[in-house]
Amino acid sequence: MDHNQTPLFSALRRHAEQNPVQFHIPGHKKGLGSDAEFRDFIGDNALSIDLINIAPLDDLHQPTGVIEEAQKLAADAFGADYTYFSVQGTSGAIITMIMSVCAPGDKVIVPRNVHKSIMAAIIFAGARPVFISPARDANLGIDHGITTRSVKRALDRHPDAKAVLVINPTYFGVCTNLKEIVDLVHSYDIPVLVDEAHGVLIHFHEKLPMSAMQAGADMAATSVHKLGGSMTQSSVLNVRGNRINPHRIQTILSMLTTTSTSYILLASLDTSRRNLAINGHEIAERTIELAQYARTEINKIPGLHSFGEEILGTEATYDYDPTKVSVHIRHLGLTGYDTENWLREHYNVEIEMSDMYNILCLVTPGDTYDSVQKLLEALRGLSDAFHEGAEARELIVKIPDIPQLSLSPRDAFYGETEVVPFKESAGRIIAEFIYVYPPGIPILLPGEVISQNNIDYIVDHVEVGLPVKGPEDRTIEFVKVIVEETAIS
Repeated sequence: MDHNQTPLFSALRRHAEQNPVQFHIPGHKKGLGSDAEFRDFIGDNALSIDLINIAPLDDLHQPTGVIEEAQKLAADAFGADYTYFSVQGTSGAIITMIMSVCAPGDKVIVPRNVHKSIMAAIIFAGARPVFISPARDANLGIDHGITTRSVKRALDRHPDAKAVLVINPTYFGVCTNLKEIVDLVHSYDIPVLVDEAHGVLIHFHEKLPMSAMQAGADMAATSVHKLGGSMTQSSVLNVRGNRINPHRIQTILSMLTTTSTSYILLASLDTSRRNLAINGHEIAERTIELAQYARTEINKIPGLHSFGEEILGTEATYDYDPTKVSVHIRHLGLTGYDTENWLREHYNVEIEMSDMYNILCLVTPGDTYDSVQKLLEALRGLSDAFHEGAEARELIVKIPDIPQLSLSPRDAFYGETEVVPFKESAGRIIAEFIYVYPPGIPILLPGEVISQNNIDYIVDHVEVGLPVKGPEDRTIEFVKVIVEETAIS
């Protein structure tokens, strides 16, 4: 296929050049109806292609023209049989994946450290999650992927599962042996779904881990906007094989997608595909070199450590993506949250993410030697300010056992509820989410039975001032639980 083509973007440009008189939405009509300051800042070019699904521009909900052509080119670029564009981000693609394979009551095997969009999909579908605990890194205080052995145990106990979902790579760039897991799951004739939100570049360079499509996965939700150059909220859903009906995928994606699809986002997917297909190897090579340079220099800074190939060798650390530059800051006596704020205030440097013991810096095709130097300058300043006399924080990342699931998450989420004091809620069925950071794994999900261990663990985090997210009561004094019927006497 000719990857120099951009069928959708070219059609948008042609349409803008013809300058038709518009009696359709959007109401700003090429920016003439926009706020003047906003129009001046955004520019007339962008506003001229902020259009809707009129006939020359095809329709994402039932593509038969330039969008269909653009998606076929994307499928070729990503090694898929079908690719679907998402303007609802990777969250929309993930929800589509799960709802394409799960009906109410169906089991789906998922890691416990799932993105909230996966739990949203399980609630929407009425599915029953079977959780696998991810491998925990006791040195870094982070979670890696799931192991082949744990997937095998889950399949042996639940051979009726409708799908297995794998996160690959993790947020920190670490990969399990995805090909081995795919082959195992396929031996049970069960589809493999991959949350590939952080892996758009890996398909385009042999020094990077194997992509979901290369591993033979059935579906993968991939964030082009995170690392591949497209605009925020634009992602793709890649599909291969015959285990999932592509027409059903299109139907569900359409159900979840706004009818006012953003053509600016779609055009950025079309053009990013061109750039990745033609220049992806070169782009990835340069990005890897910059990231490895950053990692080498960070490891010379007193009190800081950025893991690399030495982390490999276990089942859960089969490979890694070096463009995710994780920095362990525990030996400066700081938390990752403190570090994130300090870098912002003192060096005007923004990072991707922080937790108790680490910060994460993404090196992408948008970086240069100069931007990496600014990061290194900031990290050296951080070390100078805190390393001398610092006492390393004690690394403790323990979480309670996965609770008993007594109701499906959907039944609990939509069930009749009442609010009770959290410290008195042991034995009740929770109707909302509680996540504790680190490590960001949900401690309680709708439908699970609250244990005293759960309560003690969460209260300890709240009292120390660590982030606890999810419940409607942000103070965690009260929690929403399922109403229990009073016994008849």
